[in-house]
Amino acid sequence: QVQLVESGGGLVQAGGSLRLSCAASGLTFSNYAMGWFRQAPGKERTFIAAILRSGSTTPFVRSVKGRFTISRDNGKNTVYLQMNSLKPEDTAVYSCAAGAEYAGNSITWNYWGQGTQVTVSS
Repeated sequence: QVQLVESGGGLVQAGGSLRLSCAASGLTFSNYAMGWFRQAPGKERTFIAAILRSGSTTPFVRSVKGRFTISRDNGKNTVYLQMNSLKPEDTAVYSCAAGAEYAGNSITWNYWGQGTQVTVSS
């Protein structure tokens, strides 16, 4: 079955960096767009960014633009989220997802990971 397993979360001070990884199995990784989402306590899950099969990326959510980057390694079936200049408001559970791309750059998210906690202290 398909599995997406996130890692790399933890506790970091404001201004620090973390790199999250999402390792996929049970699917043909290169055939899927990969995305990152986050859910802060008491809030809805929000989209951060996605990287398409082509390697191009969607725009990042405004709150992380310029601080986060997304990349993928198809040889390792892994997608990454590099997070720099972290702020307390970045505290959330971060999840990855795999999705099918459709015309008009739309993506339907088919598979989800369990998430990894990121906590940024002030």
